[in-house]
Amino acid sequence: MTTLLANSKKVQFSGKAKEVVASAHFRLMVLLLVFLAAFTIIVGRLASFSILEDATPYRASSSAFVPARGDIVDRNGVALARTMRGYAVRVVPARLLGDKKTLARQLSSIFPDTSAAEFLQKLNGSRPTYLRRRALPEQVKQVHALGEIGIEFPREDERLYPQRDLAAHVLGYVDADGKGVMGVERALNDRLTDKNVRGAPATLSIDSRVQAALESELQDAMVMTEARGAAGIILDVETGEVMALASLPVFNPNKIRQESMKHQNNEVTQSVFELGSTFKPLTVAAALDAGTVSDLAVRYNAMEPIKVAGFTIKDDHSQDRYLNVPETLVHSSNIVTARIADNLGKEPMEDMFRRLGFDERPHIELVEKGHPIWPRSWGRVTNMTVAYGHGIAVTPLHLASAYAALVNGGIWRPATLLKVEPGKEAKGRRVFKAATSARMRQLLRMIVSDGTGRKADAAGFRVGGKTGSAEKPSEGGYNKTSLVSTFAAAFPMDNPRYVLITMLDEPKGTAHTSFQRTAGWTAAPVVKKVVPRVGPMLGVIPDEHRDVDVAELTPLLWKPKAKPEEENHAAE
Repeated sequence: MTTLLANSKKVQFSGKAKEVVASAHFRLMVLLLVFLAAFTIIVGRLASFSILEDATPYRASSSAFVPARGDIVDRNGVALARTMRGYAVRVVPARLLGDKKTLARQLSSIFPDTSAAEFLQKLNGSRPTYLRRRALPEQVKQVHALGEIGIEFPREDERLYPQRDLAAHVLGYVDADGKGVMGVERALNDRLTDKNVRGAPATLSIDSRVQAALESELQDAMVMTEARGAAGIILDVETGEVMALASLPVFNPNKIRQESMKHQNNEVTQSVFELGSTFKPLTVAAALDAGTVSDLAVRYNAMEPIKVAGFTIKDDHSQDRYLNVPETLVHSSNIVTARIADNLGKEPMEDMFRRLGFDERPHIELVEKGHPIWPRSWGRVTNMTVAYGHGIAVTPLHLASAYAALVNGGIWRPATLLKVEPGKEAKGRRVFKAATSARMRQLLRMIVSDGTGRKADAAGFRVGGKTGSAEKPSEGGYNKTSLVSTFAAAFPMDNPRYVLITMLDEPKGTAHTSFQRTAGWTAAPVVKKVVPRVGPMLGVIPDEHRDVDVAELTPLLWKPKAKPEEENHAAE
């Protein structure tokens, strides 16, 4: 009986165990099915995302991924301007608890560029105000540690310029409300704030490496010559792209101060100058085009100054002989250039300058553009003086675009600060005949190899160009102590790719320039230093075994026979 009862209990327990195991199996199966369903959904979603990503370009679904203001980058993608969320330090004076004088001293120790007196004035104010519009996280942490409840730390959009003062006059800056004040920040303000396109950076034509080299050499020259300012531009002769644009002194767009405001004028696009003898090649080109100069060997009287309508035109360094056209440019004769312009006539000369855009503001995206000083009347005297760059004032950018047309085959194109894709350059307009442009390339090379531009000759780069030294206009005439020294260059002259303009404002003759202040001694050496630095960056490789063929013109240059002692010295 006992055995039977025990067997009955075992059977009951075994049945219950089977039920439990079956229930567990069922639950596991349900859980597995749920897991498989979830896994299938996740894989499906990932697959759909992958397909969509392959089919269409990525677009942020939320404005949180798009900057409040678009980035600005150079032609190689290097960041020049960027917006990020930064810290500000703000005070509510009514909520301050501690001693304000003590707090002002503490703030000044954290921000040494602001005095305790300035901080105290803000702390004593009646309204909430900013103590700093920009502050580093470490500085914010230090201020926070002061424990003053009346100081707040709002997060705001902050415009940063990672390259500091590099290309400051190109970039410009924004005001406290994030609106462009000058430079491309102002010119492209609508594009940089358009929510539909600001997610992609604005790409400039500037090459930051080339920009840095140009600024560096101009700064050195400005210091060595004790000049009040300097300017320069490198321009692609085929596309009009500005590879570098420098105006010195510079300013830091990250720190706009009242004392730096005076340096914000763009000397390349905004200021106008009489650029002197750099105009002479343009005059000769116009005469070649018109046919009034058909034989370069014809000699003109350079021995006697020209007296016309009460004015006297003379040469600074007279050769005291008759000069042909190559010699006129090599020795920079005002007298012969004026005679060539007189033979040409005022209509063709004026027309040439108008086609080069010398009667209107320079063509570029910037708002900061100066209007040329155009002659009130274009009579015979004016025609002769503008031929060598007096009586008309333009910007260095005007000159750069003109020289690009002079050497690229004769086509003038507007300058641009935006990167141009291959084949998308502006059509432009013809100013000079292609044959005239080819001849001018020879003549410009001769000026550097044999004339006033020798100090611009960078070995292997076949530099061509022209010096220009002009006295600044002053009340009642010209100021003989204030000079603008300019060199207009192009390279390589056998296949020109870039124009380079260097200018020094009021340089002084120093030991570095043999106490000379003219362009051949001040502006030309800058070209010689800049070209070897930027040439390889721009794809121009030096080759000392190549040069412009000027064999047919070389015999036209008269060279005095050296004295016996000079020959011996040369032999040494």
